[in-house]
Amino acid sequence: MDLPAEDGLMAEGGQVRRAEDLAEHDLARARIRQEHLLEVETGYRSGSRFWARPDEPRPAFDPAQTTLTERRLAKVRELRELGPQEAKQLGLESISERTLRRMAAQHAEQGLAGLADGRWTRGLSGHASVTPEVEEAIVAVHAESLHRSRMSMKSKERLIHQYVRERFPDREVRVPHYTTLIKVWREWFGPGGGRQRYVRSAAAAAATWMPEATVHVSRPGQVVVLDTTPLPVKVLDDVFAEPITVHLTIALDACTHSIVAFRLTPVAESSVEVAMLLRDVLLPLPMRPDWGPETEWPYPGAPAALVAELAGHPVAGLPFFAPETVTSDHGAVYKSHHFVQAAAILGIDLLPARAMRPPDKAACERAFAGIQSLLLELLLGYRGIDVADRGADPEGDATWTLSEMEHLLATWIVKVWQNRRLDQYAPAWDLGGRHSPNTLFAAAAARDGICLEIPPPELYYELLPVHFVRIDTRRGVKIGGLWYGAHSPVLETHRGRLSGRGGRHAGKWAVHRDPRDCRQVFIELDGAWHELLWNGLPPGQEVPAFSDARVGDVLRQAAKAGLKPRSDAELLPVLLGLVAAKTPVDAWPTQMTRQQKTERARELARARAAALDRPAPAPPLGPSPADARALHQQATAAVEADRRRRRMAAVPVPPPAPPLLADSLRAKKLFLLPDEEQDASAEAGTGRAEEPS
Repeated sequence: MDLPAEDGLMAEGGQVRRAEDLAEHDLARARIRQEHLLEVETGYRSGSRFWARPDEPRPAFDPAQTTLTERRLAKVRELRELGPQEAKQLGLESISERTLRRMAAQHAEQGLAGLADGRWTRGLSGHASVTPEVEEAIVAVHAESLHRSRMSMKSKERLIHQYVRERFPDREVRVPHYTTLIKVWREWFGPGGGRQRYVRSAAAAAATWMPEATVHVSRPGQVVVLDTTPLPVKVLDDVFAEPITVHLTIALDACTHSIVAFRLTPVAESSVEVAMLLRDVLLPLPMRPDWGPETEWPYPGAPAALVAELAGHPVAGLPFFAPETVTSDHGAVYKSHHFVQAAAILGIDLLPARAMRPPDKAACERAFAGIQSLLLELLLGYRGIDVADRGADPEGDATWTLSEMEHLLATWIVKVWQNRRLDQYAPAWDLGGRHSPNTLFAAAAARDGICLEIPPPELYYELLPVHFVRIDTRRGVKIGGLWYGAHSPVLETHRGRLSGRGGRHAGKWAVHRDPRDCRQVFIELDGAWHELLWNGLPPGQEVPAFSDARVGDVLRQAAKAGLKPRSDAELLPVLLGLVAAKTPVDAWPTQMTRQQKTERARELARARAAALDRPAPAPPLGPSPADARALHQQATAAVEADRRRRRMAAVPVPPPAPPLLADSLRAKKLFLLPDEEQDASAEAGTGRAEEPS
């Protein structure tokens, strides 16, 4: 059986193999392989006893009665009893215990793509029937077709035959079949007007679950609940100071009831915001300037100096961990393909809440009610939960801006929510005790320990939506109707070339884009991420951020104005007119409607959130030696101070200092000459003693 390479990289560009590269029938075969492997590893084809089938676990695969080696041998015997056609379809015609071990290792490292047969996504290796003479004919016909009117591929085939017959009359050159020629033509020059499509929906990729399954949460991060609700407080946007409605999305740990992450979005949440919310769960919360020492990292088992050294900044008292399972409702954003892909990248299992079953998300709904009753009802601009109970003018009473509300919620979560007593959520091992989210997390850390694994900044790029495109020789890559990277030096060696990717996206390059800020896209080449700027950006000038929704407005306005969208430079005046960037905020025309102001304010708020999520660029030459020494001295001083504090707590009264070595030698040496003062006192004493005699 042919398994993929251990590094999982493609032939050119260093891009990683993905499950999206598999065709539909290959994807189904990979899932069947995954079920067989999970039954060997866990005893259940779904991988969990909570999603067990009626006949599981089978006696030969019961994890309570058999070992892993016995289950592997049983699976080998079972697969060898399959029919030759069925085994060949699965690529398991020659299976052994060693093959199962390799499959388990590849699945743990690459996921579903690691179980795919290497022949299913074999890279492009050229065509043996295309000889140098035929290659010369194809290139010549392509150059000729650029000057003639549009012709069919059949006509191009006849021109290729004509070129070979006239140029090489004394050679026996065999021209490949029409199907080979059209395949080579598309590989070399592109299909012309083709566009990528996702044919597999996100619902099919979500993990299946049993209707009556019950999850027992016993550790932090085992289940994290996500939910979104409109914030019942009118806030002012940061641009026009107009009252708007924002949405609050929180991530609640089901074990400790800690609000480990939250996001305020001026529009209904999108898949990008939710994916970045999952990233926030993995990252430690930085200390803010107005937070005191009482909000610093308080949990035992990991000193604050060590956590700050790993994170690169002082850390606030809010748990962070790698979630294992995420539970959410059936909203469109939580079933989107991008959210499912982001969860797969982070290694998170999706467990959608059951329809019409409120207990599945009761803790999250109760957290929303607690935030409302403990904080939001006290703020000006509170609009209630019902129209009949609304105040006289909540829009006019709004005084909190979007940034101020975000800071208020962060401060309230760290200072109040994490330290508030949980009366109805006491743990099973201490029903009558007094516990808060912080004490529950501290107890779990003391019992199981804390795994400090901070994700790299490059995780931001991996969680963005991916587009599979080709690199044009002159204009770069086209995504969402705009061209990027026309003058980028990182694409020079890849322009007009195929990526070597096989499968459904054969020959295409994976490019990631943040729909909140469409001024640039990101591509990974040879393990490093590079930024590709929009071709319409003027050199040396700053252009306001715009989202994917604004791109559609630009293209529609350009069509109405009669502009031909041949270059992005022609679209720049339309974009500047739409975002009103030529006039400062204080001088914006009063003719703008309230809806236009709200849309622009929301767009700028999303762009600021995208800028905060984007990792800061590293300095070109690295930090200076003085900065490195200062950082090292600061970390060393923090560790020594923590050690000194623990020593003083262990020994309240320090032991006396031992005598010096010189003093001990002077006291014991017999031939040491006395000092002058000692000689004088000795002589005076002797004289007084001899006078009476």
